[in-house]
Amino acid sequence: MPIYEYRCGNCKRRVSILVQGFKSPPPPECPRCGDKDLIRLFSSFSIGKSESYLRDGLYEDILSDSKLVRGLESNDPRALAEWTRRMSQATGEEMGPEHEDIMGKLEAGEPVDQVMAEAESMMADTGGEEN
Repeated sequence: MPIYEYRCGNCKRRVSILVQGFKSPPPPECPRCGDKDLIRLFSSFSIGKSESYLRDGLYEDILSDSKLVRGLESNDPRALAEWTRRMSQATGEEMGPEHEDIMGKLEAGEPVDQVMAEAESMMADTGGEEN
């Protein structure tokens, strides 16, 4: 479950919002001043560093790729697809057909929110089962 971070345009406070599942979060609101003028920030992420991540230098590879980092900071769907592919390759995880479909849409530049809404709808139609 991701935690999205925002900066309030009114009071400049940093706001963190936990998003559960694939559902889009409600419009964020600053807990300090109640303003809805929030700007989404690029934030770091944390996952356990297994031996394969350390061995492959995965984080250093991603963070040293300034084009990829700029794409992630600007919410470019192509950058998200590239990051996901790199993470999958480093861990040796194979992507199923549904995942490949999502990746293809992101690589084509379709908006992340739209792609995730379609994936959520598909999961609801199949009862949450992945094949």
